[in-house]
Amino acid sequence: MSFSNQLTMSAFIGLSMLFSLLAAEPSAPTQTVPDFDIIVKGGTVYDGTGAEPKHADVAVRGDRITGVGDFKTAKAKTIIDATGLAVAPGFINMLSWSNESLIQDGRSQSEIRQGVTTEIMGEGESMGPVNDRVREHMLREQADIKYEIKWNTLAEYLRYLETRGVSCNVASFIGATTIRENVIGFVKCANSSAKRWKRAHSALAHH
Repeated sequence: MSFSNQLTMSAFIGLSMLFSLLAAEPSAPTQTVPDFDIIVKGGTVYDGTGAEPKHADVAVRGDRITGVGDFKTAKAKTIIDATGLAVAPGFINMLSWSNESLIQDGRSQSEIRQGVTTEIMGEGESMGPVNDRVREHMLREQADIKYEIKWNTLAEYLRYLETRGVSCNVASFIGATTIRENVIGFVKCANSSAKRWKRAHSALAHH
């Protein structure tokens, strides 16, 4: 056998051995991509429509419910066993007074742990609009919870909460009392003049 043939044969044998070794190595396990992020399994679902409750699983992907039904064969990053428990949409507190406590602790544990996921504030008084007179009054009336008032409008207050971080959904009416305090102040008098009503409408329009 010529020297060149010997080199060719050696190279062939070397490559054959390499391929055999590679074939013998166990392949990496294929990672299964979960179908959902969360599946709440085995609970009694009250869907909020008034329909009769039913035993079902609830599948969640991202921040959206993507299915209600039988998902016993589906995969998820997190499985929550809700056997014997009620599963329902978050409750709405239509008369929330968490406008200050959410500044102190945005986790809203006292409401979240009762199933409340949306808080509607602003009954009577709201956190905006704020002028210098109202701001001084609010600072003076603070009790256990102390905070700076870094906003002027109600929208700015809601953005302030969002920036700080809150676990619940939040909305607010503009309180009629707050509008009156902006226009008249804190003295007792009739709010009947056309000029005052115009100022009240202006406060509403800009806040």
